Amino acid sequence: MIELTHKDRRQIEALFQKLEQPVKLIYFTQEIECELCSETRQLLETLTALSDKVSLEVCNFQLDKEKAAQYRIAQVPATVVQGAKDYGIRFYGLPAGYEFVVLLEDIVRVSLGSSGLDPQSIKRLQELSRPVHLEVFATPTCSYCPAAVRLAHQLAIESDLITADMVEATEFPDLVQRYKVRGVPKTVVNGAVGFEGALPESDFVAEVLNGAAAQEGVSTKTVSA
Repeated sequence: MIELTHKDRRQIEALFQKLEQPVKLIYFTQEIECELCSETRQLLETLTALSDKVSLEVCNFQLDKEKAAQYRIAQVPATVVQGAKDYGIRFYGLPAGYEFVVLLEDIVRVSLGSSGLDPQSIKRLQELSRPVHLEVFATPTCSYCPAAVRLAHQLAIESDLITADMVEATEFPDLVQRYKVRGVPKTVVNGAVGFEGALPESDFVAEVLNGAAAQEGVSTKTVSA
């Protein structure tokens, strides 16, 4: 079980002072065959208690099928970070370790409605014409993983065509096997094209665009920082 210290709570409360618009965490769980569902819920309940601008909605994955379909939830535990709209940000698995920091950052960005991306990255994302689904495989102890998860979620905030999942690799071995994940972070684009590593922002955006274009038979030039 994850426990926040008094110092942790005070730091999070200070961070949440930046919040402008309400943020809802929509959590999908189930009673059986989900080892970390209870722990994830406890963490989210603790977190939402620290600000009246952050709320929690708990959904039963097996019973609330329409809700799960609405948010395209395929497995649990799953957490949606929603602000004025659904930006397509998902956490699959317990957002612990380094990924907990990304969750906090996502809450702030969603509340502000701002991706925080460089203008050049924002311009490049306008090249997209079809939906893109990003799955970033990470582990709680990987210090490089937050950079990839953070960027994927920033892209989702910026573009309505992008949805981005953090997938805790050790909790979903079937997905790890399907995508041949040998190391983390690994980002999979539309369930087909993957790239590894915590790349600089410009390179990450280029890889996403290349991955999306590759499925359309189009090649794009990778832009380096």
